[in-house]
Amino acid sequence: MALFLKEEEVIELLPMAECVDVLERAFSYLAEGLGDNVPRSRIRLPGGFLHFMAAASVGPDLSGFGYKAYSTFPGGASKFLMMLYDAESGALISVMEASALGQIRTGAASGLATRYMARPDASTVGVIGTGYQARTQLEAVCAVRSIKHVRAYSRTLERREAFATRMSHRLNTEVVPSASAEECVRGADIAITITPSREPVLKGEWLEGGEHVNAAGGNHWMRREIDGEVVERADLIIVDDVEQAKIECGDLIWPAERGVFRWNMSHELKEVVSGRINGRPDNGCITLFESQGIAIEDVAAALHVYHKARERGIGQELPF
Repeated sequence: MALFLKEEEVIELLPMAECVDVLERAFSYLAEGLGDNVPRSRIRLPGGFLHFMAAASVGPDLSGFGYKAYSTFPGGASKFLMMLYDAESGALISVMEASALGQIRTGAASGLATRYMARPDASTVGVIGTGYQARTQLEAVCAVRSIKHVRAYSRTLERREAFATRMSHRLNTEVVPSASAEECVRGADIAITITPSREPVLKGEWLEGGEHVNAAGGNHWMRREIDGEVVERADLIIVDDVEQAKIECGDLIWPAERGVFRWNMSHELKEVVSGRINGRPDNGCITLFESQGIAIEDVAAALHVYHKARERGIGQELPF
């Protein structure tokens, strides 16, 4: 029978540090051809959209396939649901609520990129955006680097102050609010953008060299979190999946349309994890990770959660 897992159970079973390691294995298997990822599809409806993401992993310890589906309408997003199947029998093995799963794996993907692309001694972070996704972005970076100081910025003073207080306690690391986006990222070793902005919130002129940038908020061609100068100055540009980035990554679609960026100038995260591409060519270079959030991350994280749940006897058996 299939196992049903609720949000709070997924959170309990998927600590951030574990999720980073799980995604590292998943991208390694993907580089070996032991998996497949289908770019997100969005079906337009009269009042909103249906979003559908599917992938398969057949690595030795991450074997299964599945999909995540959710809808967005003017009233907000529906419940995210993950359907997970056994790779050998094709049987449905789990249904799980997947909002928290998505937040954790999105942060973990940035953490994984940071593991390979940020300077080993990186200790300061500037995060632009203080919404619900910012928490896991910052948590993941702190899981892979010894972060001593964090600056946070959002347009609302109360929100950035509340975020700084909450994350200081959560991470046991100094997090302070910044008065501007520029103040937030100037001099930081790692810059994170996690906003739904349609206009750049990070400018290339603010980068001094040696930084790693995680641009994780824009997964629609109309959104842009970074300006063209960030793209032009980046010595290495990594995306989680090129085909999905060509559909969704406004940060790169816009400069590509203007001829200042070509898609063959970017590489995929699996190439970095497998060692085919050096994630940090030298300490003075600027590296950029463009995260769209892809289905293989959901499937790998869900498989990890499912197996832990079975081991611990967590979840509810479904009558099918």
